[in-house]
Amino acid sequence: MTPPYRHPRTNPLGDIDVTYAAVMRRVLEQRGLPAGPLFDRFDLNSGQLAIPQARISIPRFMRLGHAACELADDSTLGLAMGQATRLTDVGMAGLAGLAAPTLGSALATLIHFERLTSYNSRGKSRMDTGPTSAAAVFYSISPYNAYNYFVVDAVLARWLTFIRMLEPSAAPVREVHIEYRDRGVCEVFERFFGCPVLFGSASNALILDPAAMSAPNPLGQPALFKTLHDSCARELEKLKSGWTLVDRVKEELAPRLRGGSPGIDAIAAAIGTTPWTLRRALAEQGKTFRQLLGETRQALALEYIGATRLSFAEIAYLLGFASPAPFHRAVRRWTGLSAGQYRRDVQSSSASSHSSSSASSH
Repeated sequence: MTPPYRHPRTNPLGDIDVTYAAVMRRVLEQRGLPAGPLFDRFDLNSGQLAIPQARISIPRFMRLGHAACELADDSTLGLAMGQATRLTDVGMAGLAGLAAPTLGSALATLIHFERLTSYNSRGKSRMDTGPTSAAAVFYSISPYNAYNYFVVDAVLARWLTFIRMLEPSAAPVREVHIEYRDRGVCEVFERFFGCPVLFGSASNALILDPAAMSAPNPLGQPALFKTLHDSCARELEKLKSGWTLVDRVKEELAPRLRGGSPGIDAIAAAIGTTPWTLRRALAEQGKTFRQLLGETRQALALEYIGATRLSFAEIAYLLGFASPAPFHRAVRRWTGLSAGQYRRDVQSSSASSHSSSSASSH
């Protein structure tokens, strides 16, 4: 049986708190669908979904979500997942947000501490605010397919649901922007969000009304907010306390690989140092920036090949290779196998392990 992941760096592509899977299961059960057998197929029984701070890998969650959409015969299941989110599902960051002084600061708190419940090597969500504009932005997870549409849908729906938990009458969203192209669901989405939904946009985002975001939070409680916000900050610090400089560099490298190779200047700035200081510090640990770039690419590449259905051309682009050819050469250098053979071997091994696990549990 494959246990939920516990350590936030277990899977190179990322991982997510099992609470998200629990919400998915609840939605299926509310529809009278047999969620139990589906979750058993993914080695996620009720006991595992109740383990505090347990996580599962992003690829495993996406495969589960795809299977759930098929079971429900509903390509917009992600919206239902977001809408089904309860106060007890939002984690410590959400509880801190519930006590924030304004609706905007409540959502910003939830997003700022996103890492407490999920990590994706592709990027981080953010809150953009200005005098006349505001946006809650979910990072790109393109290329899009049936395995990750629901993730975008669920995240944006969850954010809107969170705001409405605080102020049910709020109409804070002016527009919804979604990167992937319309799958014939625009009418459903506009009815759900209550505003125009623009598919094929440059980002995934809720475009918010600044006036609505600056409105007082009816549940705001300053003292409790400070206590919970500080607690989240400590948890986040604890999460990163065991990280070495190498870990921090790889953390910043991963989301910057798409379409090219990030330079040391950008990474040094991201971790608050200078390129010269970073080179010297890495040398003291027997590492070079080039080595870490290669190690990061290798770990992500092998996980993408073995755990996803992305094409090799898509993986090559996501990891900054100039073309598929150098990507294929790199895979052969790392594994001694072609990318296709490596994928077949990993997936065959995974299928055999799952069959053995299923047999032993019956």
